[in-house]
Amino acid sequence: MADFNAVISFIKAQYKTDSFIPLHVPHFGGNEKKYVLETIDSTFVSSVGAYVDQFESMMQEITQTKKAVAVVNGTAGIQVALRLVGVKAGDEVLTQALTFVATANAITYQNATPVFLDVDLDTMGISSKAVASFLEEFGDLREDGCYNKKSGKKISACVPMHTFGFPVHLDELIMVCNAWKIPIVEDAAESIGSEYKGKPTGSLGKVGVFSFNGNKIVTCGGGGALVTNDISLGEKGKYLTTTAKVPHPYEYVHDEMGYNFRMPNLNAALACAQLEQLDGFLENKRNFANEYQSFFATKGIKFRTETPETKANYWLMCVELENKAERDLFLQTTNSNGVMTRPIWQLMYRLPMYAHCQRDKQVNAEFLEERIVNIPSSVR
Repeated sequence: MADFNAVISFIKAQYKTDSFIPLHVPHFGGNEKKYVLETIDSTFVSSVGAYVDQFESMMQEITQTKKAVAVVNGTAGIQVALRLVGVKAGDEVLTQALTFVATANAITYQNATPVFLDVDLDTMGISSKAVASFLEEFGDLREDGCYNKKSGKKISACVPMHTFGFPVHLDELIMVCNAWKIPIVEDAAESIGSEYKGKPTGSLGKVGVFSFNGNKIVTCGGGGALVTNDISLGEKGKYLTTTAKVPHPYEYVHDEMGYNFRMPNLNAALACAQLEQLDGFLENKRNFANEYQSFFATKGIKFRTETPETKANYWLMCVELENKAERDLFLQTTNSNGVMTRPIWQLMYRLPMYAHCQRDKQVNAEFLEERIVNIPSSVR
């Protein structure tokens, strides 16, 4: 059995405190107050303002995409992204059961049904092999797309989630989905700054979605962004998330059902100040990850690291314990001693509202569910 007390001592030494150590807290060390006060002075505190435009421009540059759309949060962003790629009521969307509930909820908000497929052990994200295997058994490729032989419903999208900032194997997944006419929406909520073969996550699917919740590396309290290389799709996203209002000097004309998913200028001001510090945040977290890796190697505990040809942002760092019993003891010992740790999410099909959804055997997902624990990962 590993020495968990040594783990506690090491983490407290890293944060130079004997006080409670949270899992991940925001770091405000730049222009946050200055930009927010400027926004208040301007009186443009709602969804129209210079910082909204600046935020979208910065996100385009960071993700190397042609269009970014500021939204109220990542969940809303995924919902709109699914609509943009053609997901309609009654359709199905392939995704992973090992994810935060927002991924599945966003699919349901679009009145579609998630289909849960297994993940790869190395990335903890949806497995292209699992997707290929499922489609070979249940896929029915027609002129207008792919259908599920079992349910008869159209499979209108695939949503991989880059778990804790570790990119999934995108090349293989894109190849499989293209062959079956299934567009990809990247749930990049946790992966700002992560890269797959030199390209930013969120930029390889049809649409990518990011979150700026209070526990993310870059935060604006609550917020999100859609990014895409399809300018017309991005413009449609902007239109839909701003109540589908037709531009007019004074009339209120809305020609289809839209959403009030706008990011306020106040939040955008905070986000811009945070994005200015992204490179420093990422460097700090990579250095911290290296220190963790070296430490845990001496304790016989597996520290999860990025896969070849990827660059992880190490949003939430994690260890893999030997089994569920050791995981539970690790959780109990650390939390009772003022070091916050957290198990990976319960698999989505264990939740009552998703118990009915079609899924495969989930061998890897269940293995990881019993062993993965997040450890304190804040910028120090």
